[in-house]
Amino acid sequence: MPEGKVTRRQFVQTTAAATAVVAAGAAAAEVPKSKIVNYNENMEYRLWGKAGLMISAVCLGGHWKRIDKMVPGVFKSRSWLSAKLDDNGFIKNRTDVVSRCIDVGINHIDACTIEEVRAYARAVKGRREKMHLGCSWYQRELRNGRCRTKKALLNTLDWGMKDAGLDYVDLWRITMHERSSRHTDGEVEEMMAALEAAKKAGKARFIGFSSHDRPHIAKLIKAYPDTVDAIVTPYTAKTTEAPKDSLFPVIKEHNVGFFGIKPFASNSLFKGDSSPGNPHAEEDDKRARLAIRYILCNDTITAPIPGMINTHQVDNVAKAVTEARQLNKAEAQELQDAMNEAWAKLPRDYQWLKDWECV
Repeated sequence: MPEGKVTRRQFVQTTAAATAVVAAGAAAAEVPKSKIVNYNENMEYRLWGKAGLMISAVCLGGHWKRIDKMVPGVFKSRSWLSAKLDDNGFIKNRTDVVSRCIDVGINHIDACTIEEVRAYARAVKGRREKMHLGCSWYQRELRNGRCRTKKALLNTLDWGMKDAGLDYVDLWRITMHERSSRHTDGEVEEMMAALEAAKKAGKARFIGFSSHDRPHIAKLIKAYPDTVDAIVTPYTAKTTEAPKDSLFPVIKEHNVGFFGIKPFASNSLFKGDSSPGNPHAEEDDKRARLAIRYILCNDTITAPIPGMINTHQVDNVAKAVTEARQLNKAEAQELQDAMNEAWAKLPRDYQWLKDWECV
């Protein structure tokens, strides 16, 4: 067997072991280091709810916005999704970033587009045992009107795994409409049936969904408590717990993993453009670490999943995990000022992030 290749039998065994951990009610501290994928003593690991897996306190988000600053000319259009996936510079960049993630103990990647799954499946090839891979093919999931049945969704999973050369995914998290309450109850039932079938067949170790609709997320977790292993939803450095009807108690009650997107408010947190040698690099590094530290103060979060375009950014977020968790008064004020700036310059298509101040 090639090095790093995980067989279906090994997959079933590790999934069963994880389930046994949950059944035993094991706390994070009781999970042996030897059972933590890609363990590094300098990284913090958090128990991913009912999955029973220990996940690095910061993970790699699939987006590669601004990667053109590292690989000039890699975009075929203005969209970051237009990146030339077979460009040698792009391949090296993604491989180097994943390698550095492995070096610092990061053990989960979240990929939510066809392009991302292709790129990261290639980047972890031969070393899959060091990285959990969460996948979604949003272009062929619930946002697509032709893909809202169990059969269509399972066809997407089969096609997507074959397209990326995957035997299984660690997390299949179907991408719903951002305002997921737009979906009918029937569409939700079809989605949940597809997720359950994929898990039963051994194609997905764990299952969940992505939505930006807080009340609907809570509703779905309550309605399908035995199905939803994880959610993927926004959490920024401005997010606080709502005084009533907060999403957090529901997540805790049902032991659901919570992967937080947009921790840097789609890069609005930063003054610079992430290009090599930009004059704001040091300040932006500090802002990134302050944001990660703030987010990790909430123990409901399994991990924030920032997109990163170079190995320095990987080192920087790993450093944040080692720094004092609680911000002092000066740091808290600095982050608040930075997020006020971020809110003021949010692009028009990201104004919705302001709805995530109270969760």
